[in-house]
Amino acid sequence: MIVTCPRDGLLSACQIVGVAVPSRTTMPIYQNIKAVATEEHLTLMATDLEVGIRYELRGLGIEEPGEAILPVGRLTSILRESPDSEVKLDSDQRRTRVTTTSSEYEMPGEDPASFADIAGFVEGERYAELAAGDLQRMIRRTVFAAAKEEGKYAMRGVLWDLDDKTAKLVATDGKRLAVASGKCVMQGDGEKKGQSHLVPPKAMSLLERILAEGDASQPVQVALRSNDALFKTERAVIYSRLVEGRFPPYRDVIPKKVNAKIPLVVGDFLSAVRQAAIMTDDESKRITFKFAPGKLNLDAKGSTMGQSKVSLKIEEYSGPAVDISFDPAYLTEMLRVMDGAETLQLDLVDGQKSAVFRSGEDYLYLVVPLV
Repeated sequence: MIVTCPRDGLLSACQIVGVAVPSRTTMPIYQNIKAVATEEHLTLMATDLEVGIRYELRGLGIEEPGEAILPVGRLTSILRESPDSEVKLDSDQRRTRVTTTSSEYEMPGEDPASFADIAGFVEGERYAELAAGDLQRMIRRTVFAAAKEEGKYAMRGVLWDLDDKTAKLVATDGKRLAVASGKCVMQGDGEKKGQSHLVPPKAMSLLERILAEGDASQPVQVALRSNDALFKTERAVIYSRLVEGRFPPYRDVIPKKVNAKIPLVVGDFLSAVRQAAIMTDDESKRITFKFAPGKLNLDAKGSTMGQSKVSLKIEEYSGPAVDISFDPAYLTEMLRVMDGAETLQLDLVDGQKSAVFRSGEDYLYLVVPLV
């Protein structure tokens, strides 16, 4: 395989597919990436056997098609340090040579046949199609809320809840819940009933990164199967095994009736939360929010750090005064993925029940208060 590539494009591709390369594995071949050059394009592949990716590069100078195993860590370092706009890859089973105008690197090679293929779409299978921009927004607003603890099993996945017209992504760790919705169109002739599958956050984060760099109007194809899932964008295919287990009945925890509705501008509210959180510490991760007509007071007190009091004006307020306490991290993580100029509606029952932040009809974020 002999290919001349734009340095920046190859570096970006290596950084993207490198996310799927395992840091530890009993099969060292998978700590590399596989490159397949045809006359039209170069495809880079990586997998940890749970999540895999194919990423396509076009517009290259392909002198000799072929396959090669590339050590992604060293290749990425070479590309990052090179001042050249183009680099040349010359690879076979014995070695890979990387050449720039001022330097040459040679690294040992391996047999490409020992690298498992990444699954692709099957012709005629049923899949959902969403706009890339919509899906990127949905992932960004939910994936952070998935559980990270080993013992929470199904909560460590992001739920895909599909029907013929709507896709919902749902994530929870038991103390908060994020639900994002978007329009979808079902294609193909497979099973037509609604589908619910749990996809690992690693696959979701990888997909979100690719979507963020692409055209927001391009369609993304999503095929959910019994044991795995496939996501196809303009330049990439991501494969993922599904998370096993039963996701909790998330609709049951959303309050049906509220006593106070409060509009909050994201940027202003985030600033107030971060100011109040300065005086919290590891032993006292708590801010008390005192809502009343026209005004919100945020009070925090650390075990040794001191205390803070921050005020925020509220233009509109309907309902009784409510005092409620939250871990500030559960609020800032959500607020950081929103547009600062956006207005959220906060629904409160009282100081003991879960609070719900809403952005139109397409996003809901529930937080369990500290009592």
